[in-house]
Amino acid sequence: MTADLRELGQSDWDRWYATLERAFGGVAEQPEEHELWNSLTEYERAFGFWDGDTCVSTAGAFSFRMSVPGGAVVDAAGVTMVSVAATHRRRGLLTAMMRHQLDDVRARGEALAVLTASEPVIYGRFGYGVGSHQLRLEIDKSRVGLAVPAAADEVRLRYATPAESGADREAVYAQRVAGRPGMLARRPGWEKLPTLDPPGDRNGMSPQQCVLAELDGEVVGYALFAVKPEWDAQGPKGTVRVQDVEALDPASYAALWRFLFGIDLTSTVLALSRPVDDPLTQLVSDIRRCDLRIRDSLHVRLVDVGAALEARTYQAPVDLVLDVEDAFCPWNQGRWRLMGDAKGASCKRVDDDSPADLALSVRELGSAYLGGVPLTQLAGAGRVRELRQGAVAEASLAFGSTVAPWLPHGF
Repeated sequence: MTADLRELGQSDWDRWYATLERAFGGVAEQPEEHELWNSLTEYERAFGFWDGDTCVSTAGAFSFRMSVPGGAVVDAAGVTMVSVAATHRRRGLLTAMMRHQLDDVRARGEALAVLTASEPVIYGRFGYGVGSHQLRLEIDKSRVGLAVPAAADEVRLRYATPAESGADREAVYAQRVAGRPGMLARRPGWEKLPTLDPPGDRNGMSPQQCVLAELDGEVVGYALFAVKPEWDAQGPKGTVRVQDVEALDPASYAALWRFLFGIDLTSTVLALSRPVDDPLTQLVSDIRRCDLRIRDSLHVRLVDVGAALEARTYQAPVDLVLDVEDAFCPWNQGRWRLMGDAKGASCKRVDDDSPADLALSVRELGSAYLGGVPLTQLAGAGRVRELRQGAVAEASLAFGSTVAPWLPHGF
């Protein structure tokens, strides 16, 4: 193979990104999307293989801060824009890029790497496990109502343009991050992503709209949405597509959903990505008519097992020796003693002769890390081996989270 790995230069971005677009079907994104992703690209973390003057693969990472169980917000590499040209498959380019990237993540002192996968089967062999899921709901408003708390009547709602509401929305979002594992603290520039709304991508939807929720004159919540007007012989049957709803209290949250359900000339509320434990599922009158679908969301990779397990807390006291398999990042291979509780944790390497309680790969640790995938479930699938009776139940309880992890937006 004659291709060589190069760090991305600013003058090469267009060709590099065109390689990515071609790998994802060849349909060019809108100019507004190009502009945003170009501005967010971290050139020192973006690279690819070049065969002469032709870019044949791409990969990059964003320097994120992500919430973990216990409320800490920690450094995490957001792996992104990964592709290999169809002309250069089966030559080891993807493996070489993953090797280069994880070595760089380790050198930067980031204990975690995360990604969203176009095809979930790809990344398990590099140690990534599905760590969170997202819920899709398509609700028939004619057959589903909402039961909201009485305090929702005290919430004031008002329209605001997405642009003028930015500071208020970001303030609400920032307060939500620590309370749910898997959320990303948005760094400068990332506040533009939720309101990216190229006209060429609307497919009949309205321009993005925003409603703010207020209590005592303070903004305590918001909804971003669009409406697709449709009619048939029986009348209006429009769709409300919900992009995001965040609120700081239950009454404001319910008030925002009641508003979305009450938009005139619409019959369907479509929410493409919500937490699997979204309170909305307890507000609706008929869950069966909400067409619930769950899919994978954030894939998690522990780059430094000890540092990652020390960064979060545990909802029950835990003292276990984990026998960890990690062929791709061999510095993690071996036995680790994890001791922790709700106040903090310690995870140190121990001698390989020390008796182990559980045996698992780093992929299973990634799945369990944010508290959304029980270790009991992984053990039931044969992916975690119990070496001491009762250890799986103890570990599963400790690793759990009081709220489901969730990634609010892609990257």
